[in-house]
Amino acid sequence: MKSMKLKSADIPETEEGLQYHIMLKPGDVAPYVLLPGDPDRVPKIAKYWDEARHVARHREYNTYTGKYKGVPISATSTGIGGPSTAIAVEELLRIGAHTFIRVGTTGAIQRDIKVGDIIITYASVRLEGTSKQYVIPEYPAAASPEVVLALIEAAETLGVRYHVGITASTDSFYTGQGRPGYKGYMQSWMKNIIPDLQAARVLNFEMESATLFTLANIYGVRAGMVTAVIANRVTGEMVAGAGEEDAIKVANEAVRILYEWDEIKNRYGKKYFYPRLILYKK
Repeated sequence: MKSMKLKSADIPETEEGLQYHIMLKPGDVAPYVLLPGDPDRVPKIAKYWDEARHVARHREYNTYTGKYKGVPISATSTGIGGPSTAIAVEELLRIGAHTFIRVGTTGAIQRDIKVGDIIITYASVRLEGTSKQYVIPEYPAAASPEVVLALIEAAETLGVRYHVGITASTDSFYTGQGRPGYKGYMQSWMKNIIPDLQAARVLNFEMESATLFTLANIYGVRAGMVTAVIANRVTGEMVAGAGEEDAIKVANEAVRILYEWDEIKNRYGKKYFYPRLILYKK
């Protein structure tokens, strides 16, 4: 990385607003940003857009910006886990983003959820540590109702098999999700975590949503998540890449829907979208 003068150690950005980690400045991203974990998933998302340009890549943060069905859209990868996700969200907010949809992969813990299905999350169990750096553990990690509804409508429109529910967000892919560690390392709570969460009707594991939802609510912006089921911990099946294209298509289409709803809200001076507003449009 070349030498770069920043405003201060407390405000790690340049005078032009270039953010230290994501290497983006105001004007580089759209208000609607998709957040895959994997940097290589960003061009997979952008291939469905009308137009796309690569803006920046630094560390785990890879960004494209363009238009999907005429709607301004961006995608920025977050890397794995809460810490890098929090950095991405913090810096994207500083340059104009206001709506985030995580597009990831997940492991289901309910038998009826098939590999290749998608899951739309409306709340997350905060089993990670990053969100606890922001607020007390009792604070809920909840998705935006508008984003959840847009994802459901997109899934219905595209005809994909989907589930809606609560996700458990962890800091460990292995022991934190009930997998044995190196040399079979395991503690009693690790053996119990899946049956305990199953009893509470939690659908799946992943590693970013609790951080994303907590920050979005604290900062007054919107966030949601759609994930592709690549594993089922009950049946033991795992297929890398299963359902990924469906999750990507649903996320892209949800942005178009949210943009349409935002336009309707603006037209009629409403702060929140509700289904009856569609009648006004007609």
